[in-house]
Amino acid sequence: MTVQTILQHSFRIAQKDLTELFRNRLGLVLLIVMPLFMMIMVGFIYPSNGTITGLQVGVVNEDQGYNGNTNASLSFLMGLQGINNQTHMLVMTNVSSLADLKDQVQRGAIEGGIMIPANFSQSLMSGQQGTIIIVSDESNPQISATIKGALTGVFNVMSQQLAIHNVRPLNATNSLAVVQPYSIQSQGVVNGNPSYFDFIAPGIMAMTVMMSVMTGLPVAISQEKEVGTMDGMMVAPVNRLSILLGKTIAQTGRGLIQGVIILALAIGIFGVAIQGSILLVFALLLLGVFSFVGLGIVVTSFTKDQETAQMLMMTLMFPMMFLGGVFFPIQQMPWYMQDISKFLPLTYASSALRKVMVLGAGIPQISTELIVLIVFGVVMIAIALPVFKRMMIR
Repeated sequence: MTVQTILQHSFRIAQKDLTELFRNRLGLVLLIVMPLFMMIMVGFIYPSNGTITGLQVGVVNEDQGYNGNTNASLSFLMGLQGINNQTHMLVMTNVSSLADLKDQVQRGAIEGGIMIPANFSQSLMSGQQGTIIIVSDESNPQISATIKGALTGVFNVMSQQLAIHNVRPLNATNSLAVVQPYSIQSQGVVNGNPSYFDFIAPGIMAMTVMMSVMTGLPVAISQEKEVGTMDGMMVAPVNRLSILLGKTIAQTGRGLIQGVIILALAIGIFGVAIQGSILLVFALLLLGVFSFVGLGIVVTSFTKDQETAQMLMMTLMFPMMFLGGVFFPIQQMPWYMQDISKFLPLTYASSALRKVMVLGAGIPQISTELIVLIVFGVVMIAIALPVFKRMMIR
């Protein structure tokens, strides 16, 4: 059988699978709604501008002043309120005591607090540091870290302003240079201020392509075995390779449809900017589909029915979703989890998409990811072909 005949049969089988997909109205709706729902849900859960506002914070002021007159805590709170009026980061309420503050945090009435000790003014007036205590909710590490980081940054700015005010009587030419001799500036690889959603969008694209392919294969192969249509293809004058290629082409088209939907939503609704080549993004989506198809065919070929195949697929997909760097940076994981992530194709697919979309990388910068995905896909397809042939003669 010639190569041309094999390809013709492959495209006809792919056309058959895609026609069945488009005839299934519910399946077609879910094909579109699933990425739409996922992107909208994630996009509105995580703040796109990287800021959080309206944090409920309690304030305890036990400062007794200095010599009955000077009360530095009032000036501090006025300065804090002035900054908050511009940022709207906090919703501050007065609390009577530290015990009451902790009680309100435990009850969930507030998300954290600020306590000014009784010796605050005395410490400042005697040339010592004035201590400010940040009370946080350890049951919510993300919000706790946000409150600590935000308040620490605000307090450092206020401390710097007070230091500049104290240095001015010394006739310093530049008070700021005396208080803060180092000026720190940050600059990204590309222009702009990407948000957490810019980080997560490429990962969701890679993950959705993976889910689309690996959930579609049990239907494409196992179901046809159960209903008997696979036997019809086996007795037809069709090469086994044509059947495998046809299934692969059909799942590739299915995965690309969902990948394009997610890309359009990310750009149109959430303003994600593609810093690199859009053609390279599409090529990576295609390569991602190619790398997952072989794995899906191998898994499906070893199972006896569609239900078992789907359960096994879910068992493989969930670790990849959480260890592939889709939602959380791999660098924050324990070392042994980082080692496991190196063996997952989703890790390299999401990393390559992120580099191209966020950092504007080209082919030389993602050469490692490209090599891994190509090699993984070729190896899985090479394994899938004999396994698939053996499955069809059982």
